[in-house]
Amino acid sequence: MEDIRLMRFEKQLRYLDQTRRYSIAPTSTGWEVREERGSQVVRQQLYRDWHRVERVRQSIVVELNALRDEGWREV
Repeated sequence: MEDIRLMRFEKQLRYLDQTRRYSIAPTSTGWEVREERGSQVVRQQLYRDWHRVERVRQSIVVELNALRDEGWREV
């Protein structure tokens, strides 16, 4: 079984000259959730509860699927 404290999530999508990056990374106190649009950070939040992180990850996956349906492609 994989230790959830070590789990990482990273996705980057591109559409024309636009990029979006999503990441979830472990820290010493929890997990950092980060979203970037181009060079601008639009979300950066630290979570200590894995269940909240999992809910955020699920919402990111829904957003990624919607973007793919609009023509965005994974880099």
